[in-house]
Amino acid sequence: MTPPAADADLLAIVVARIGDTLLVTPALRALREACPRGRLTVLAHPKRLAVLEHLPFVDRLGAIDPARSRLRGWMRGRRHDLAFVWGRDRPLLDYALRVSERAVAFAHPELAVGRARVESVVPPDRALHAVRERLLLAEAAGIRAGGLRLAYVVTETERAWARARLAGAGRPLVGLQMQSFPTKAHRNWPAQSFAELAARIAQAHPMAHFVVLGDRDSRDAAALVSRRVPGKVDLAAGAASLRESAALIAALDLYVGVDTGPTHIAGALDVPMVGIYHHAYPGRNLAPLERPRLRVLEQPEAGELAVDAVLSAVEALLAESGVPA
Repeated sequence: MTPPAADADLLAIVVARIGDTLLVTPALRALREACPRGRLTVLAHPKRLAVLEHLPFVDRLGAIDPARSRLRGWMRGRRHDLAFVWGRDRPLLDYALRVSERAVAFAHPELAVGRARVESVVPPDRALHAVRERLLLAEAAGIRAGGLRLAYVVTETERAWARARLAGAGRPLVGLQMQSFPTKAHRNWPAQSFAELAARIAQAHPMAHFVVLGDRDSRDAAALVSRRVPGKVDLAAGAASLRESAALIAALDLYVGVDTGPTHIAGALDVPMVGIYHHAYPGRNLAPLERPRLRVLEQPEAGELAVDAVLSAVEALLAESGVPA
């Protein structure tokens, strides 16, 4: 495929969960950098738009989903030069072809690609890092990424809100993302292990304070931490919006979390982080790239990841970051 012109009008469609949406951000940045005089429109799931807000390389951000896409794009004609469609939803590719001259998509059977004006990209036959896999669509259009780091922007207003909420909290300030979403609960590290980790951090750092992140389903697990380190826990689980949670993450001295959306957000920010990945979804394929102050741990096939291993990673990062005890 001929690379798009420097002034090309590009469309990117990303309808996915929080983490999968963030994993596309290096590709989105590459698209915009390839067309410095052009325009990049990004359409995402209505419930995931927040993770893409304020990105400097996105000119227009809008919502779309497979159901409503069937009704859109019939009247105004083709207004984009090239569209990139991540995912397996045929209505989204059909919409892209109504509003764009050409489209690029993975050759998933559900899309019935191979049609005129569609560049079909064969999915890799071996495991790749998720960022590199998503970049295959950009590369099919002759676009190479200048960087592989995830992107997320916390505004100054959001940072001020987080500072106010955490005013008076001790240090180190440690965030805990204890659970993944319900259909991926097998990726969780036991709540009892998180509670033990918090207790041992508090023993070594008497002024430590903890922020428990997540949704309402995480509150029962968070209660275990509160009982182990009473008076040292800010329970944000189920009480903070997605962007508020991200602002809290940005204010942390350290983040410890399982493989789920907020962990991808932490990977896009500068907070030191310990990522706990499941052996079936290894960190080598999902952990943030080009990311300093990171420790990647993996839960084994047999047995459980030891608290000692996580504590060792925590202490190493705190020492590197110069956080006071």
